[in-house]
Amino acid sequence: MTDAIYTAHAHAIGGRNGTAKSDDGHLDVKLAYPKSMGGDGNGTNPEQLFAAGYSACFLGALGLVARNQGVKLGEHSLDAEVDLIKDETSFHVGVRLKLNAPELDRDTAETLLRAAHEVCPYSKATRGNVQVDLEVA
Repeated sequence: MTDAIYTAHAHAIGGRNGTAKSDDGHLDVKLAYPKSMGGDGNGTNPEQLFAAGYSACFLGALGLVARNQGVKLGEHSLDAEVDLIKDETSFHVGVRLKLNAPELDRDTAETLLRAAHEVCPYSKATRGNVQVDLEVA
């Protein structure tokens, strides 16, 4: 990947009952199965980390498309839900993204949401493989 403008480095030990940390020390988390999966819930999990990363990245894409379209977003936020789903042979994930942008009318918010989904790197990475549902609050 010679065109990369940034590369994140993380190291995990112990899988879902272990730890994960970035090489710069900014991320250093205990991992644990959630209570709903029989764990003690005393740590984060890959789905929470994915939800946090996707929502932050998506907001960056939303800001980009809003600027390009000359739209002022005003106060806004994004809620991300990531489901771990059991299928016939293993597991997969599903995602729901909900935009909260009270200063925008619904049509504008929906247009920006769809446009951001086209340019967000996480959306591009999951396209065709992960169902991502978009919603305006």
